[in-house]
Amino acid sequence: MNSQHTSNSNKKTSTLLHDIEHISFLGVGSMASAILEGLLRNTANARFKVTATTNSARSAQRHSDLPRTEVLSVEQCADANKRAVTGAQLVVLGVKPWAITDLLREIAQDLALGATVVSVAAGITTELMREALGSRDDVQILRAMPNTPALIGRGVTGLAAAAASERATALGVALFECVGEVLVVPEREIDALSAISGSGPAYLFWFAEQLTAAAERAGFTADQARVLGEGTVTGAAALLHSSDKSPAELRREVTSPGGTTEKALEVFNAASPEAIFDGVVRAVKNRAAELAKKTN
Repeated sequence: MNSQHTSNSNKKTSTLLHDIEHISFLGVGSMASAILEGLLRNTANARFKVTATTNSARSAQRHSDLPRTEVLSVEQCADANKRAVTGAQLVVLGVKPWAITDLLREIAQDLALGATVVSVAAGITTELMREALGSRDDVQILRAMPNTPALIGRGVTGLAAAAASERATALGVALFECVGEVLVVPEREIDALSAISGSGPAYLFWFAEQLTAAAERAGFTADQARVLGEGTVTGAAALLHSSDKSPAELRREVTSPGGTTEKALEVFNAASPEAIFDGVVRAVKNRAAELAKKTN
């Protein structure tokens, strides 16, 4: 894979965020909200203003206390999205995949000259977005795939920049560095990345859920099982993060030859984890393709 990796410990590109005056967020669901809040938290001295939109007035009210941010609702203002992007150099599309192309058609003629548009929707290709923008060849397009640890500033974001300039790509990197680490990849790899990092937190949560349930079946109380299951997963993840060793090295250290852990891992390996995870990647890529067809 040909990719570029950055982390939020390297803020060289963040100066780009201080050079722009207006950023727009169309849709502020959980993921877009995490990105917006991380952006505001890490650019306290920047001069830009933010205009965000939601469908309902109630949702707009929930976000009304964000600093430097005006929140408009489509329910109260039919042209909220058009107003939000007017003059914005950076526009983040935080709506559901099925709504992306219609939204782009709606705002196409209101986008600033050379604006950078970033979509966080799964499955919607740069080609589909370019078609929806019609004659706006000047608009820079980025596809991003963040994950939910962005909520605590520990996200991993894949960024595809097939239709963006070097500066627009750097601006996208700077944005997502505010909520974690960034990996710039070719667009052909973004769906596979989605299967690993985008959906990956759900796999870990599922494992914690299963480990907790197994503890209950083994006779522990619900509270004890939660400590055993969730505590083990979060503790192991923290250990992995704080260590300079690979997951394989840490696994070997806790797996004594002929011991109980070795026997437990034999059960997992009998289920062919390679086949499982290769199947996971295929399933996500197939679903992404289906989403693109439904939108087209």
